[in-house]
Amino acid sequence: MKSEFMLAFNEIAEHSKLKREVIIEALEYALVTAYRREVNASSAQHVVATVDMANESFRIFAEKEVVDDVADDRTEVALEEARKVDPEIKLGDMITVESTPPKNFGRIAAQTAKQVILQRLRESERESQYQEYASREGDIIHGTIQSVTPQQVTLGLGRAEAVMPRNQMIGGERYRTHDKLRAYVLEVRKSSRGPQIIVSRTHKNMLKRLLENEVPEIYNGLVEIKSIAREPGHRSKVAVSARQEGVDPVGACVGMRGVRIQSIVKELNDEKIDVIEWSADPSVFIAKALSPARVSGVYLDDDPMSGRTATVIVSDDQLSLAIGREGQNARLAAKLTSWRIDIKSLTEAAGDTVKHLRAISDLPERLLNMIELAETTLAKKAADKPIMPEEFGNLSKLVDTYERIQSQGKQAIRAEKAQKVAAIKATINPAAHKVALQESGLPEKIVKLLLDADYATLGQVLEQIAIDEDRILALEGFGPKVMEELKAGLAAITLPEPAPTPEPSAPAEAATVAPVEPPLVVAPAEAVAVAIALAGETAESETEQSFEEIIGEDEGDSDDKDKKKGKKKGKGAQREIVYDEDLGMYITRKKRKAGRVKEWEDFEE
Repeated sequence: MKSEFMLAFNEIAEHSKLKREVIIEALEYALVTAYRREVNASSAQHVVATVDMANESFRIFAEKEVVDDVADDRTEVALEEARKVDPEIKLGDMITVESTPPKNFGRIAAQTAKQVILQRLRESERESQYQEYASREGDIIHGTIQSVTPQQVTLGLGRAEAVMPRNQMIGGERYRTHDKLRAYVLEVRKSSRGPQIIVSRTHKNMLKRLLENEVPEIYNGLVEIKSIAREPGHRSKVAVSARQEGVDPVGACVGMRGVRIQSIVKELNDEKIDVIEWSADPSVFIAKALSPARVSGVYLDDDPMSGRTATVIVSDDQLSLAIGREGQNARLAAKLTSWRIDIKSLTEAAGDTVKHLRAISDLPERLLNMIELAETTLAKKAADKPIMPEEFGNLSKLVDTYERIQSQGKQAIRAEKAQKVAAIKATINPAAHKVALQESGLPEKIVKLLLDADYATLGQVLEQIAIDEDRILALEGFGPKVMEELKAGLAAITLPEPAPTPEPSAPAEAATVAPVEPPLVVAPAEAVAVAIALAGETAESETEQSFEEIIGEDEGDSDDKDKKKGKKKGKGAQREIVYDEDLGMYITRKKRKAGRVKEWEDFEE
């Protein structure tokens, strides 16, 4: 039969969820503290206590001085007693021997020991709770609502409590005491009262964890979640891709008759969830991200400085669906794809295209016919007359031609900006790219915001601020004050100076040094031709196309027309793309023969 000591010991271990070694250590520490208080021992005196669980007894050992005549047995021990422990001990030496507790080592000592034990147990339990929930950071936990206030909701987790601040609650969701609730562990902090657990129901990773729990294909790695864009309580978009051939990623997430996705929708207070198949082609991905709207065309502009912008053309009846209520669909698509999206209706884009092209003289005949047809269609649209599908097709082809020419003309500008960006990046200390944001010393709040925006190192942040700090200022959670705090934190960081790069030694046989060529200045008329050289690409990979060449790609009778006119293919009037400063856009013009260059020289002057 177990004694009262063992029963009490086991009860403490079971209640506090602590290991036996931790409780024994706390008990030994309590005995040492009680002994020091009872005998008024000095803090310099070494005192040790041991607990024997088998015999349910304890022993106390104290460091004492070896003397002939003991005046104070609390700090001194006789030479004969000391030599029982160490035969070679000498007078004046210090030795640790077993010490008999004082006679009054009773109720007061027991009370002191009790307080010390409880304090040690509380500290150990807090550390155990912190380690338990810190390992679950980024996971979903179940809790019971204990209290609800306008500022926060408190969840009971059994051994600990979690707090859900107001900004982490789903708008419109009602919380009642004693209800069961699932939440995402956002952060776990240490405090004097135990671990402070911050949970969230608005974080996008909560949707990710719910999908992992509900969809076995995601949990097993057959389907990968590429990105998530979420407006909590309203709508979310999830991009998924299959890692194994033959797996339908969208169907796996939706489930039979939508069973899997409906359970997640119910958990998130009827939040609408769009599951989209990810594509490596940005144009295809952006078109799918704007679903349920049908997209007519996507035109990309990857500017090295201002960022990536996609111009999306949709039919007139799909415009409101593509934008969504209060711009929600377009906003979520931009977050999902990481592209800035500009949505235009087909008639609006066609009207702008006709306006720009009409300002240009000397256009190809086929293009003029397309413009006239487009003007007729736009006039019918303005008069609310019915428009045939073929007419919409002509508008779409005209817009596509114009956008492709404009994109081709911007190659030189983008290449020039790429050079500037490369020069800016060269000024950043290479050591900054080796410093992770978690180890940079920046405030935790700012680090979390930057990590959510896919910034991983200190060098990436410094580069973006040097190139265009407005892109960081536009991140979710950032503002002028946060930006000032970020700059102050960056200024306080000290990085090692980069090692100087050794200059290459000149060849011994070189008698003279070649003069340094001045930087290349690109004129507007040479922009397209120089774009390939600036980008470091070959002429075979990027070829210049004129309006006639782009339009003629889809027309099979162009060869027949040339034959009737007695011309060989490729021998007709050639055109080139130039930048018109007065119009502020790229246009085409005919290339004149050598004897007629003077007209163009006068024009350029």
